[in-house]
Amino acid sequence: MKKISWIIVGIILIGLVVFRLTSNKKTTESKVYQFNKEKPIVVSVDSIRLRAIDTENSYTGIFEPNKESKISSDIQGKINAVLVDMGSQVRKGQTLVQLDNSLLKYQLQTIEVQIEGLENDVKRYTILAEADAVQGIQLEKTKLNLKSAKIQQASLVEQIRKTAIKAPFNGVITAKLNEVGGFAAPAVPLLQITDISSLRFTINIPENDLIYFQTNQAYKISADLYPDFPLVVTTKMIGSKANSGNSFPIQFHVNNINNLSIKAGMFGKLSLSDSKQNQGIVIPSSAIIKEKDKLKVYLIKNGKAIIQPITVGKNVGNSAVVSSGLNQGDVIVTNGFINLFDGANITIK
Repeated sequence: MKKISWIIVGIILIGLVVFRLTSNKKTTESKVYQFNKEKPIVVSVDSIRLRAIDTENSYTGIFEPNKESKISSDIQGKINAVLVDMGSQVRKGQTLVQLDNSLLKYQLQTIEVQIEGLENDVKRYTILAEADAVQGIQLEKTKLNLKSAKIQQASLVEQIRKTAIKAPFNGVITAKLNEVGGFAAPAVPLLQITDISSLRFTINIPENDLIYFQTNQAYKISADLYPDFPLVVTTKMIGSKANSGNSFPIQFHVNNINNLSIKAGMFGKLSLSDSKQNQGIVIPSSAIIKEKDKLKVYLIKNGKAIIQPITVGKNVGNSAVVSSGLNQGDVIVTNGFINLFDGANITIK
């Protein structure tokens, strides 16, 4: 009898535990938000219509020197004088650096003395050879020695000439890389000279814009620092290979303005405008959803939000020009994307 009583008590306790757990589950579920997929979602929309497209394209570029070179010596030697400083204007052929050439000059004097003696020997041997007083071979050897000495003389003159390091073109000294007392050697830069009388202006454009540019065609650009001084430039080069950003370089030749006011490294802008008033589908950029490099919008059809892939031709400010995927009269969602999904019921705000 006592055993039966314990079984009954156990059954009652188990029942109480099950009841308590069930009650707790219902309480918890009542507190958790249950999203109702059938409930309409409030959104803002816009109707697609053709709009005038601003066809002006602008491209930012950078001015680069037309000519720039690091100057080094063709021979080794100690630097006796550096005749220019940073910012010095120099002319082509002007001496910029003078190397020590005293030893070369002594060697040249020695050779010149030898040449003088050999020339006298040639004169004497010529007279004697005509009188058969000396063998002709002795005269020939003396002439060869004279010729060899003159070659050495020419070599020394050239080496002495190269101790005066000259400007290869007109320009400005933009770097001074060595000083008096230093040592010059081939391929060791001493100075940098930059010519900005004419410049290169380079922009990078997407492939779709390549149709706007032709070689030797004239365009207008302006330096950011001097927007009131438009410059007419000609296309010098159109890139045949895209760079790492999938853009193509376009390069223009620019004549600098008065006083060489445009400096290498400055930024400028090239603007293109089309006289035609083109129309197209323009939507707010905020209405576009990007998923795995694919662009989409939500269309409104029969009271539901339907996902629609699109292709964007270009961006203009905070708007995008749609080249495919939308038609005039379509209605798209522009705001209220929280909890929005393909096929959702919607209510227009």
